[in-house]
Amino acid sequence: MAQTESNSAIYPQMTDAGLEAASPVTAIDEFGQPREGHIAAERALTVYLDKKEIVTLMTLGTQPELLVLGWLRNQRLVPDISHIKAIQVDWETESAVITTYNGVEDLDVKLGRRTVTTGCGQGTVFGGLMDDLDKINLPNVRTSQATLYRLLKTLSEHNEIYKRAGAVHGCALCQDQHMLHFVEDVGRHNAVDAIAGQMWLNGTHGHDKLFYTTGRLTSEMVIKVAQMGIPVLLSRSGATEMGRALAEKIGVTLIARAKGRHFLVYNGADRIDFDAVPEKPRAAASSTEHQRT
Repeated sequence: MAQTESNSAIYPQMTDAGLEAASPVTAIDEFGQPREGHIAAERALTVYLDKKEIVTLMTLGTQPELLVLGWLRNQRLVPDISHIKAIQVDWETESAVITTYNGVEDLDVKLGRRTVTTGCGQGTVFGGLMDDLDKINLPNVRTSQATLYRLLKTLSEHNEIYKRAGAVHGCALCQDQHMLHFVEDVGRHNAVDAIAGQMWLNGTHGHDKLFYTTGRLTSEMVIKVAQMGIPVLLSRSGATEMGRALAEKIGVTLIARAKGRHFLVYNGADRIDFDAVPEKPRAAASSTEHQRT
């Protein structure tokens, strides 16, 4: 069970404007025949912070309030959840309106400093986020190979929207081999932000958690997970060089290409207990033996 912080924070009032993630559609297959299926939704949601337009997010729209909340947290535009009075999502105007109690200090300055990252499309990091990396202190957590395999088996049973419609990314907050929270969206960073919003709302600690994503392990992905206090980042996809470099700098255990019994540890291999090493394929084993002779 997720641990929660005990605090007396006043949580924001929020709408519950989640929509269906996929719509039925008829497509023509390679044989020229109609085929019924589903297609992933993609909706524009423009975020306003104290009446100031900030950003437009493209999203499935299943958990818009948590997405906005997590985006605010990961961008460090609002220092504490208790500062937020309300989050109101209105799909008729495609808007999410955030109201704070006392405004946001130096908002224009924070918005004026931005770093373009390799998100789905292009991601943007606002404010002095890159300057704060040295302040992040992650715990030195060990992870066993056997636990990774059990977790990957659990995760393979999800990605429900992807199975129906494709075109989405999935992210999960995990503890040991257990999946605590799973989100799918058209962009992996949206899914990350939605989980960050859930953690912020519930006061969930990240120090003993693992984060899984179906997308690439880019610099922005590493930064967001580190800000959430999570020391282990796992993906079925690859990693970028900047993602690896930042993981090394911050102390994130970075595990990519994780599928079945295969994975590649790009940082933090000394924190992995290799207690379930699979047998090498016969060809690989013969090649190794040949090299020894």
